[in-house]
Amino acid sequence: MSLGLVCAAAMLPLAFALRRRAPAHDPAQAHSAGPGRRAALAVSPGVLQGLLVVAGLACCVAMSMPQVHIVAYCGDLGYGVARGAEMLSLMLACGVVSRVASGLIADRIGGLWTLMIGSVLQGAALFLYLLFDGLASLYVISALFGLFQGGIVPSYAIIVREYFAPNEAGTRVGVVIMATLFGMALGGWLSGVIFDLTGSYQAAFAHGLAWNLLNGAVVFWLISRRGSQSLRPALA
Repeated sequence: MSLGLVCAAAMLPLAFALRRRAPAHDPAQAHSAGPGRRAALAVSPGVLQGLLVVAGLACCVAMSMPQVHIVAYCGDLGYGVARGAEMLSLMLACGVVSRVASGLIADRIGGLWTLMIGSVLQGAALFLYLLFDGLASLYVISALFGLFQGGIVPSYAIIVREYFAPNEAGTRVGVVIMATLFGMALGGWLSGVIFDLTGSYQAAFAHGLAWNLLNGAVVFWLISRRGSQSLRPALA
C-alpha cells in the first residue's frame, strides 16, 4: 500500500470528527426563503428557471469555441498544435483563478451582477480573437479569456441560492448545469461545422460572440427586473 493511501486512511476518521454539523431543517423557512427574492425580480419561478437555462446554454456555446478549438486554430494559423496546447493550459489555469475571484465578487454584489460582468468580459475576449491572431497576442487573449470565463458557470448556483427556496436548489442547479454542459457540447460541434463550411475560424468566433450577446441580454433583462434595488440582494 502506498504512503498516500496510508495517510488518506489515517485522516478519514479525523475528517468525520471535524465535519460541521448540518443545520436543522426548517420546512417553513425553506419554503419562505425564495418568494421574496423572486418577487424582487417580478418573474415567476418557471420563467426564471427557463431564462437561466437559456443563459447557461448560450454562455457555454460561446465559451466552448476557444476551449475546444484553440489547438486546431493554432495549427490552422501555422503555429503548431503544441503552441495551442500551451494556450489551452494557460486558459484553464487562469480559469481556476477566475473561479475563486468570482466567488469573492459574488459575496459583495450578488450572483446576477457577477454573471453579467463575466458575460461582458467573455464577450470582449471573444471579440479580441477576431481582431488579433499573432502568436503573442493569442497567448495574452487566451489568458484573459480564462480569467473572464471561469466564474460564469458557478454564478448560476449563487443565483439559484438567492432567488429560489433552499429545498429547490438541488433540482434547479442541476437543470441549469445540465444546460451549460449541453451548451459546451453544442458549441464545440457547431464551431467545427462552421469552420468546415467557411474554411475559417473567424466565422466560428463571430458565432460564439453572438451566443454570448444572447447570454448578456438575458442577464441584463433579469437585472432590470430588480428595479432600483441595491446590487447585493438581501440574504436570508
